[in-house]
Amino acid sequence: MKPSVLTRYRVMAYATAVMLLVLCACMVAKYGFGAGKDLTLVVSQIHGVLFIIYLVFAFDLGSKAKWKFGKLLWVLVAGTIPTAAFFVERQVVAEIRPQLQDGTPQPVKV
Repeated sequence: MKPSVLTRYRVMAYATAVMLLVLCACMVAKYGFGAGKDLTLVVSQIHGVLFIIYLVFAFDLGSKAKWKFGKLLWVLVAGTIPTAAFFVERQVVAEIRPQLQDGTPQPVKV
């Protein structure tokens, strides 16, 4: 597996997680304080596009790493839970880096 596959996933994991936190803050401002209605709309659309790209890159990484379905599903869902993508990204990098060094993809335990 090429290192660029992991890099793409990492960039999108961070971008998606940050935008989800920004979206949560916008939702609090919108529904809690009645402010930022237009900003919430824009941020939600940006997060939606980034999340779709995140799904594609996470699925690509999972298929190349030969993950089991449960592991792949958890990584895909992590982009919908605020702050979860940060923790899942760290776990994924720790598991994938050894595969990049020796060049042989091995299944990852769930």
